[in-house]
Amino acid sequence: MKARIAHGARDAWIDLQRPIDLSIPIEFDGTGPLHFGAPRPVSRPLSVGDFSGSVATGASCNCRTISLTPHCNGTHTECVGHLTRESIAAWPIVPQSVLSATLVSVVPEQDAATRDQIITHEALHSAWPSSVTPRSSALLVRTLPNATSKRTRDYTSASPPYFTVDAIGLMIARGIEHLVVDLPSIDRTHDAGQLLCHRKFFGLAPDARSAADAMRPKATITELAYIDDTVQDGTFALQIQAPAIDGDAVPSRPLLYRYAFE
Repeated sequence: MKARIAHGARDAWIDLQRPIDLSIPIEFDGTGPLHFGAPRPVSRPLSVGDFSGSVATGASCNCRTISLTPHCNGTHTECVGHLTRESIAAWPIVPQSVLSATLVSVVPEQDAATRDQIITHEALHSAWPSSVTPRSSALLVRTLPNATSKRTRDYTSASPPYFTVDAIGLMIARGIEHLVVDLPSIDRTHDAGQLLCHRKFFGLAPDARSAADAMRPKATITELAYIDDTVQDGTFALQIQAPAIDGDAVPSRPLLYRYAFE
């Protein structure tokens, strides 16, 4: 099945049957990524009275209870509710439409003061052509060097790369509302709870805790995606699939589609 999309002044086609899946599945065999010391996701047969929830143990059907931490167990999409007193669900905010997206690859740099690996305004600016037409509402950032180990890495004791606030400012200046990254967080893992990049992206002041204070309440951040090396930098159509599950973050499945121009 193909869909016709207006791409600036030109029309383009995307093949809905050939998406590029950027998600890391949440699996229960102990192989998925972890972050922030969270436990691994667990799936257990439901046990109610004589019902075992497992055909293998004699039940009429399989029925399982799942426990997971969306922020830490795989690809997920989060909203401003990650930072507010109010409970805000991410899934109604995730766009249902197909988005125009730009993919860039960036090499993190070592910060001289902290020795951390950071993605700066300058590095992002160099990798991201300002002449992209039409302007994208979504940005995908792949960090280099890339490795399939991102799909299984335990980031608990690591210090993964993160963005500077100025880099987030560049995204906002270029009209980005939806960000997809292959990192566990756009902020430093242990930053004394500041989350300055998240706050910048959602339009919240450093001390703001109310949803009413957010200047960008419809923005979303998708973390722990995986972008294979076979996908070249450029412009794509993006669809973010998310289940209707309450919570400031939900497991998600970002799908890219290549444009075919007439």
